[in-house]
Amino acid sequence: MDNQTTNKRKSFLGICLILFSIAFLFALSFLIGNPLLQFVNDPEQFRLWVQSHGIWSYLAFIGIVIVQVIVAFIPGEPFEIAAGYAFGAWQGTLLCMIATTLGSMLVFLLVRKFGIKLVQIFFSLEKLNNLKFLKDSQRRDLLFLIIYMIPGTPKDLLSYFAGLTNISFIPFLLISFFGRIPSIITSTIGGDMLMKQNYWFAGITFGIALLISAVGIYIYNRICQKHNQEEHHERETL
Repeated sequence: MDNQTTNKRKSFLGICLILFSIAFLFALSFLIGNPLLQFVNDPEQFRLWVQSHGIWSYLAFIGIVIVQVIVAFIPGEPFEIAAGYAFGAWQGTLLCMIATTLGSMLVFLLVRKFGIKLVQIFFSLEKLNNLKFLKDSQRRDLLFLIIYMIPGTPKDLLSYFAGLTNISFIPFLLISFFGRIPSIITSTIGGDMLMKQNYWFAGITFGIALLISAVGIYIYNRICQKHNQEEHHERETL
């Protein structure tokens, strides 16, 4: 089997995987999708729905967040806020941490299996090239953790890109778990405050989170720009 045939097969399998993920997402919508949409208009009803479905609501929530991580263009913040509202700040944080870690783990393993063709379904080469300095940096693992921990940075992009590097599985899993804590906990605390009708505190929490995210995006762009300029300069001096 030649390389062209192999690449076509990988692309086909990647597309099948995405179609399966989307189908799974629609299937889960019957369990939790509609209540999540109703959360916008009636958050109390969503909390009551969670209480009435017991452990199945936990499993369904974890499942749909895993799909959100895999289908990278779906934003995760609404689910985190909903988790804080329905499950409470600490329980909601734990559920989000479990789900996002499992989702990141699957993404990492799938990218290792199918390669860049799978990644390009969600992300352009330009975005991937912005992170190429992470492949060769001697401080790669530390840089991954720092970028992960900055609220506002593209966590799902980092998960997909990590699979293209030679970073080991366990270090990546630890980075993904601990690195997501700052951004998740602000959203779940805000959701919990909404449930308790502490709107002032919730507003302050979301305002601070928005400000930190804006600063985080700026820092992320500066880190990428700095390292890519250094790499470009090194190539010119060779």
